Formats: sequence, C-alpha cells, structure tokens
Amino acid sequence: MTTVDTPTTRGIAQALRRLYFVRFAFQLIWAGLIFATAAQLGPLGIALVVIYPLFDVAAAIVDARSSKAGGTPYGLYANIAISTLAAIGLAVASGNGVPGILVVWGAWAIVAGLVQLVVAVVRRKMGGQWAMILSGGISVLAGGSFIMGASAPNPMLTNIAGYAVLGGIFFLISALRLGRAAKGA
Repeated sequence: MTTVDTPTTRGIAQALRRLYFVRFAFQLIWAGLIFATAAQLGPLGIALVVIYPLFDVAAAIVDARSSKAGGTPYGLYANIAISTLAAIGLAVASGNGVPGILVVWGAWAIVAGLVQLVVAVVRRKMGGQWAMILSGGISVLAGGSFIMGASAPNPMLTNIAGYAVLGGIFFLISALRLGRAAKGA
C-alpha cells in the first residue's frame, strides 16, 4: 500500500480528499438533474451541460492551488484550458441539439480523460490514485462511445449522466483511499 509520506504530500492529500468528496456530491446531484430533465433539451438542460465543465474548471483551480507545493501542476492547467473550451463548445453545440452536445462532450471526455490519467499516474505514490487512473482510462473509452452515440436514431443525454455518476464514484473511492493513506503515514 502506498502512503502519504511527507508533510507537503499529506497536506495535498487532505485537500484532494475534501475536493473529491465535493466532486462526488456535485456529480450525483448533477446527474440526478440531467435524468430529471433528459426528456427535452430546454434551457435548463443546456445550462446543466455547460455547468458541468465549468465546475471541472473550478475544481481544477482548487486542485492546482493546493498542489503547487508538490510542484507545478501542468496537467491541471491543461485541464483548466480543456474544460473551459469544452464549456464554450457545449454552449455552441447545444444549437445542434443532443447530437452536437454528445460529440463535444465525447471529445472533451477523451482529452480530459488522458490528462486525468497522466495526473493520477504522477500522483500514484500519494495513494488513492488507482481509481483516478481507472477513471481517466474509462473516460477515454466513454468519450468515443458518446461520439459514436451522437449518430444514433434518438440520442439521449442520460448517457452523460451515467458517466457523471461513475466518475463521482471514482472520486469517492479516491477520497476514501486518500484518507486511509494519510492515516498510514
């Protein structure tokens, strides 16, 4: 088992743990709202789709600030840029309905998943990162699925809600594992 072994790493792990719990809660609430509004892509559905990557931007900013003591968080800066572009792209793509949203969401999931995978691999000695590594890999695969699903006869946003729930579960697992790793230090 890997553990948090320095005061700096321990501080980063504690900040990540709190952030991961918040991300878990947000993703479950967000997914519930998408499931409740998925029947039609109205203004609320569009707002929810754009809010998700904006929340990811905010979370990456918090993560980058808390992680600076461990080195420059280049991967997190990349994630901030990618998610900002995704929010803009989703706002524009919403004019093309659900298929447009799924294509942009899929592209974002692929690129963000790769970044998440790299960041988690770099952090693996901290503990609690195997779930983030797995989540990044699954995100890449899911992104491809969203892009392919955009051409289905009746594409639906509920797929991205399921994606958010699974991602939230991975954040919860990482938060719990980071807590155990910090106690083992």
